[in-house]
Amino acid sequence: MHESAAEFVAEASDRYGFDPDVMEFPEGTKTAADAADAIGCDVAQIGSSIVLVADGEVVVSVTSGANRVDTDKLAELVGAESARMANADEVKEATGWSIGGVPPFCHASDLPVYLDETLTRHETVWVAAGTPTTVFPIAPDELLEYSGATVADVAE
Repeated sequence: MHESAAEFVAEASDRYGFDPDVMEFPEGTKTAADAADAIGCDVAQIGSSIVLVADGEVVVSVTSGANRVDTDKLAELVGAESARMANADEVKEATGWSIGGVPPFCHASDLPVYLDETLTRHETVWVAAGTPTTVFPIAPDELLEYSGATVADVAE
């Protein structure tokens, strides 16, 4: 297992007593479509952790792979004038993880997390496990519990 994925597993276990069943795909799961193809699930079951900056504050939107995050909706949710995608340095500093591998929880700082309401329609969703080549399955209720997320309409 990749070092970053192993770090995530250890952190999830320490913080939450949760042992994610990490799957590694050497060909990569960089896009939601890549992940869905590798796993054999619907792209709507992929939860991509999108890191954004809203009026200088970092927030995370776990958005279904079938959707695109609407930065205007997200800004409104957090009471900001505007929101934009975070750059690679901002993502790494705020979450402790690199773009493409950001898990929905176990971040380096206490970040507000918003969960795309469409992900709650699935029995299982798949999310990143610390690298662009690792994912794990999780029930939406567990995802909400560990991430402290707010379910919201974040899609365009």
